[in-house]
Amino acid sequence: MIVVPFATGSQTYVVLTGSMAPGYPPGTLVVVRPHDFGALRVGDVVTYQLTSGQPEVVTHRIVALTSDQQGERLLITRGDANDLDDPEPVREVQVRGKLFYAVPYAGFLANALQTNRGAAVNILAVALIGYGSITVVRGVLGRRREPHDATGSPEAAGTRVAAKVEADARGTE
Repeated sequence: MIVVPFATGSQTYVVLTGSMAPGYPPGTLVVVRPHDFGALRVGDVVTYQLTSGQPEVVTHRIVALTSDQQGERLLITRGDANDLDDPEPVREVQVRGKLFYAVPYAGFLANALQTNRGAAVNILAVALIGYGSITVVRGVLGRRREPHDATGSPEAAGTRVAAKVEADARGTE
């Protein structure tokens, strides 16, 4: 989920509203990658800036292609769950990319990790320390147990130890 966007030059975004439901419900992680603006077609899902140069973005479907009076190509977009087209046509400079793939609900996790990165790191550190402590305690307790013979029987091992002590006391082996 993280490697593919990095390797393909893509960007990840999270769907925050129900405008693209049911296909892309809130919490969906969308991965978009740069795409030739002239090759975009009706039906493509794109992520674009509401205002060029501003961070706020929307992920909607292209429902029509048009051009302005100067001949500049424009996209008419709409959320799948919306009845009306978006109020403003989308210019090339606003488009961040075309949908590459989406993972429903993975955006909730991505947002939680991004928003609470410090808390996530602390939780992970405590979990690792706890796991390490349990491993050490188990190791120490395992060494303190009674010795076992090759069959794993503590009784047989105890008998052998007693016989050895008795033999040592007599000076024989």
